[in-house]
Amino acid sequence: MSSLEISEVSFRGSALKPSDRPGEFFPHVAIAGRSNVGKSSLLNWLFKQSLAKVAKAPGKTRTLNFFLINRSFYLVDLPGYGYAKVGKELREEWGRELGRYIHEEERLAGVVSLVDIRHGLTARDRDLQNLLLASSCDRQVVLTKADKVGRGHRANMRQTVQRELALHVPPLAVSVRTGEGRRDLLAGIDDMVNRWRTQHRSD
Repeated sequence: MSSLEISEVSFRGSALKPSDRPGEFFPHVAIAGRSNVGKSSLLNWLFKQSLAKVAKAPGKTRTLNFFLINRSFYLVDLPGYGYAKVGKELREEWGRELGRYIHEEERLAGVVSLVDIRHGLTARDRDLQNLLLASSCDRQVVLTKADKVGRGHRANMRQTVQRELALHVPPLAVSVRTGEGRRDLLAGIDDMVNRWRTQHRSD
C-alpha cells in the first residue's frame, strides 16, 4: 500500500488553453466523469477540505482546474461531461480542449475515470475510455457512491464494468460518505505519478 497522504493542497488556477496552464514540469493526474457523478465531492474528500466547488446544478465545471498536491504533482479537475443543459457550442469546445489535453499534455501521468455505480457506463463514459485507449493514457476506473447500493449490485457492477472495458482488475468502489476506498484511490494516484517520474527520468 502506498504511503501517499495529501498533506498540502493549493488551488493554482483554471484553464482550457495550454498557454494558461501552470508551468511547472510536475506530473498531472486528471479526474474525469460525467456531470453529477460526485467528482467535486470526491476531490474535497481526498483533500480533506472544501476546495473544489460542489455545484447545486451539474455541469458547472467549465475549465480544467489545477490543484497542486504536496508541492510535487497536480490533480486536475476536468469539466463534467454529458449534461444536456450545457449548450452545444460549449460542449464542443470542451471536447476539443479535453481531447487535446489528453493527447498532447506531456505532463499527464494518467486519468482517474469516475463512473456512478448505480447506473454503470454511459455512452459518454465509453467515449472517454476510447479516447484514453487511443492516446495510450494510463487510467484507473473508479465506481463512486458505493454506499448507495447493496453488495450484490456492487459485485455485479464491478464485474460488468471490468468486462466491458477489458480492465485487468475490477474497478475500485469508493464512498465519500463512509470513507471506503480512499487509501486505495490515493495508492492508485501515487502509482501513476511514480510511473510518470520513472519514465521521464529515463527519457
